[in-house]
Amino acid sequence: MAASMRLLVRRVIRLSHRNVNASSVGVAGRLGCCWTGSSCRCLSDAAEERNTHFGYETVSEAEKAKRVYKVFENVAQKYDVMNDAMSLGIHRLWKDKLLHAMHPQPGARLLDVAGGTGDIAFRFLDYIRFQQDRQKRRATRSMQTPSWQDISINYSTEDDNEPRESSAVVCDINKEMLKVGKQKAESMGVSSGLSWVVGDAEELPFDDDQFDIYTIAFGIRNVTHIDQALQEALRVLKPGGRFMCLEFSKVTNPVLARLYDAYSFQMIPVLGEVIAGDWKSYQYLVESIRKFPDQEEFKHMIEDTGFYCVHYHNFTGGVVALHSGFKL
Repeated sequence: MAASMRLLVRRVIRLSHRNVNASSVGVAGRLGCCWTGSSCRCLSDAAEERNTHFGYETVSEAEKAKRVYKVFENVAQKYDVMNDAMSLGIHRLWKDKLLHAMHPQPGARLLDVAGGTGDIAFRFLDYIRFQQDRQKRRATRSMQTPSWQDISINYSTEDDNEPRESSAVVCDINKEMLKVGKQKAESMGVSSGLSWVVGDAEELPFDDDQFDIYTIAFGIRNVTHIDQALQEALRVLKPGGRFMCLEFSKVTNPVLARLYDAYSFQMIPVLGEVIAGDWKSYQYLVESIRKFPDQEEFKHMIEDTGFYCVHYHNFTGGVVALHSGFKL
């Protein structure tokens, strides 16, 4: 209930800001307005319809949101298969590197935005289980020859030192992607510590200061207002929480860049047609990568949001970059 109320308040504030901006434009442009006749429109009305890019195409912001939703609705069933085909399986290594860089500890709470089919969440829970098993083995070894003081202390604090359960929340705006993720979880027998939430990266349905780690993998370039999504990430993270974004970026080697461009534009849409029966969605994918900010520009965007200690690492020559920052 509290999260719903806060979400409603934020929407009201944003709408009020838009109305204020529209009113300002209207005042400045009244000489260009038609005050008589229902067919005439004020300049402020036109200003309200903002444009953005959908791949290389210029569309309205509302139209982009609809098209992006349709893209992932269309490819949901073949999404994981296409990831393997397009990247020759390398996307698995990129995601593994994300988890090793994250190095989550038992008790951590993860929010994976645009998490769709659950790849990051599954890896997170596996990593946590590995850490828990390792800690238990170490504790067992250390207690093989305990003193009576160790036994007494361990007995008295056994319940107090029990760590809270780790959890992963997969949040995605697309219901079809979440549906595929839930099916994967059921087939893998994963249920404990995992939840699925329909939500918009620009208006997350969570209270402030809720999560230890926020991840978004290959999703932020599809967001209409990247700066707004970053602000939401900052809001829902706890102080000390970590933001991590895995995304396609700018290839740094000129030779690799030419090969990558040729493969992207000539092969990926073809694979999309053959495997998923959808050329256009994967043509958009290729184009959206080229429209996304490069490593340095995105780093500055994260810093401008209010994150600290922001840095990035390139994978596969800059085909993909992992950006990380902390909320202090």
